[in-house]
Order: sequence, then C-alpha cells, then structure tokens
Amino acid sequence: MRVAVVLFNLGGPDSPQAVRPFLENLFSDPAIIGAPWFIRRPLAILIARLRQKSAIANYALMGGGSPIVPQTEAQAEALLVALKRRLQDAEIRVVIAMRYWRPLTQEATTEVAAFKPDQIVLAPLYPQYSTTTTGSSFEAWRRSYKGPGLVHGICCWYENAGLVEAHVSRILRTWEAAGKPRVRLLFSAHGLPEQIATSGDPYQWQIEATCAAVAKRLGSQWDWQICYQSRVGPLKWIGPSTPEAITTAARDGVGVLIDPIAFVSEHIETLVELDREYAEMARELGMEIYLRAPVVGIEPTFIDGLADVVGDSLGKSGFCPQMRACPVGLSRCGRSPRSEEMG
Repeated sequence: MRVAVVLFNLGGPDSPQAVRPFLENLFSDPAIIGAPWFIRRPLAILIARLRQKSAIANYALMGGGSPIVPQTEAQAEALLVALKRRLQDAEIRVVIAMRYWRPLTQEATTEVAAFKPDQIVLAPLYPQYSTTTTGSSFEAWRRSYKGPGLVHGICCWYENAGLVEAHVSRILRTWEAAGKPRVRLLFSAHGLPEQIATSGDPYQWQIEATCAAVAKRLGSQWDWQICYQSRVGPLKWIGPSTPEAITTAARDGVGVLIDPIAFVSEHIETLVELDREYAEMARELGMEIYLRAPVVGIEPTFIDGLADVVGDSLGKSGFCPQMRACPVGLSRCGRSPRSEEMG
C-alpha cells in the first residue's frame, strides 16, 4: 500500500523579495477577505504594498525570511520515521503543502500524483480547525489535486494526547529552568475577527478545549488565561488580546509564561511578536518575569500524537472520526464533509 501524507501550513516568505507576493497571496484568499475577486485582489495588492516595508523589517530580524519551511521539513522527517514504525507494510511519502508561499499546494499535488498513492491523508499542522486555515488549505487541495488515491481529511486534533503532553512538557521545562517563579500562564493563540468566530467557525471553541486539557494536565495550582495575538485591520477581534492579558498581569503584580498554544513551529508571530514586541512591552510595564515556552516543534510526544492521528484516519471515512463533534451551533465545523468528497 502506498500512503501519501500531506502536511498543511500557512508558509512564509523565504527572502525579502518574497514578502510582497506572500502577502498578496494571503490577502487574496477568500477565506481571509470575503469580498468578490474584483474587489479582493486589488485590495490584497494594496495591503501587501502598505505592509511590505514593515514586514521585511520583521523578517530581517529572523535572517531575512521565515523559518517555517525548514522546521516543517524537520517535522515531516520525524513524522515519516514514526509512521514507518506503525505502518511497516506501507510505502509512505510525507509531502509539505504551504498555503501562501513555496512549496505551494499545487507543487504538493503534483508530487503526490506522481507518487500514485492508494491512500492520501491530509494532515493540517493547525490542531484547531478554522475556515481560515484548515478549511482554506483543504479547499486549495480540492481545486488542485487530480491524481489517484482515496483521500482522508483530518479536520482537527485539538485534544490529542500527544499534543497536550508536548505543551505540558515545554511549559514545565521553561518554568523550571527559570527557577519556578510565580507566573500567570498565558495561552496565546492567533486571533480571529469576531465576525468569523460568530459565523459558526469552531476555532475559538477548540482553542478553549486545548487549553483546558493542558491546564488539567498541569494541575489546579496554575493561574492561567487564554488570549489572542496578531490582530490586524479595523475589525473587532476575539479577545482578550495578548497585550491586554500581559498588561493585566503586570497590574496584578505577577509575571507571565506564554505558551503559543496554536502554533507548532517558530515564525514571525513567535520570534518577533512574542519574543520581541510583547517582551519589550512587558519590560516597559515593569514586569520582572516574562517567559515564553518554545513551540512543540519535533517534541517526540507531539510527533507521536500526529502519527497516531494519521494512522487512525486510514481506512475510515469522514473527517477526524476519533474526535468529538463540535457543538451544534458551530455549523462551519470541518467534520461535516466526507473523505470521499476530497478526491
């Protein structure tokens, strides 16, 4: 049996020259800006032009480009090793599909089709489902893939035991290395416009479920809060924002330990926003303790958890059949399509 596993993520510019086309691709996505194409495309070009200079400056702090692709390649290699232990009779290929910059989804579909798989597992590196991330990536796959193979889509894995344990390990190691100071644990997730969150998108509910699972595993002695970062534009976003949460902690006289709960690789939101911008804000507020747990990366428990999800999806129909369904009001949950509709 030939099995292709496709790892989805947003991607990031790999050079200063790639920043503007990356931003144009991002804001041209109808899942991000829901206007008609003839409005959305000129708007995306305008936004990219306006944000290009500041974005290039931020990526310069990381060496000129995003580290997301090499880190995802490391995750793909680790996942392949884990899957080979589980599926010893299968020939396995793990392919990366980035949504807004290379390797793009079209490149991934070409590679998968050439492999001629019997089964394909679409595995998002977004543990929590949103129409703006997993939904958009799956839609790009539907439009592009023309090859063989029964396709299984994993909509979400927000309560996976390996994912939860990886966060717990990173949090505890960071806290212990700092001498176990008194801190408030802030679970910081990428934000979402409120109008998307209230339209039936399950992202916020799933973020809350992941945080609750990690907090339960840590124990009741932890003071913790959920917050959201990376707000852009004039729309109202879900909150509280991470800066608001940091400000409240400073006012309460406690330090913070930030866990990037929705991110599995380091990129601009962690290396610049959390490590530089918010850290500087904390210093200006007089906060003595500001800690940030690393992303789960290639933490063995995280990789094993992802391998379990991929292995469990083979031979099953539907999206993520091992997960509990989202509440009825979250009508845009990714579990509703059938796997056979993905091919």
